[in-house]
Amino acid sequence: MAEEPTREWSEEQLKCDDLAKKDIIKFIQDNAAHSFLNEHKLLGNIKNVAKTAKKEQLIVAYNELFETKRFKGTDPVEDVTEQVKTVKIDDKPKDVKTEIVDEGPPKFMKSVLKKGDKTNFPKKGETVSCWYTGTLEDGTVFDTNIPAGARKKKQAKPLSFKVGMGRVIRGWDEAVLTMSKGETARVEIEPEWAYGRKGLPDSKIPPNAKLIFEVELVAVD
Repeated sequence: MAEEPTREWSEEQLKCDDLAKKDIIKFIQDNAAHSFLNEHKLLGNIKNVAKTAKKEQLIVAYNELFETKRFKGTDPVEDVTEQVKTVKIDDKPKDVKTEIVDEGPPKFMKSVLKKGDKTNFPKKGETVSCWYTGTLEDGTVFDTNIPAGARKKKQAKPLSFKVGMGRVIRGWDEAVLTMSKGETARVEIEPEWAYGRKGLPDSKIPPNAKLIFEVELVAVD
């Protein structure tokens, strides 16, 4: 396990106006576990985080990091299927219509491969069911829930989760909210809305990896 970081600043230095919020954010992002960053809404581009985070909140997070010792490498490692189901997202889910206004260009690109019914669009908090295959840019498949053969697919169950609630990586949450029942889409997700700088080594997802998913939205409940 990596050596624990030492405190960079005293309480007085943290409160000093000379210390920029961006410096505190960078330190925490460089040293804290993914789940810690998510809980404190400190994931994502440093400039964007600095716009919304108050200095008092950053000081609390900085002190809590050392109190709880939730440094990088302390999160339990799960297989990629569980990660897709449970990994937390870097910000509160927003209605898909307002995301661009709030945060600049979205970090995913969607191409419709098969049109859906254009009627049943999932809403935040509703349960959706999806078949998917995830690949890296070089075509390497790192995860899929589609069994080989049509007969086996009938016996298997698609991935179900509550959309827009941070149960999956953010690129999934945002993209699925734009799909309608029956739609199949190719979704290219930038690292910021996937697994970021850390990647997911146990599932062969390298750091800063752009992920490509083919997703079929089969049900909206």
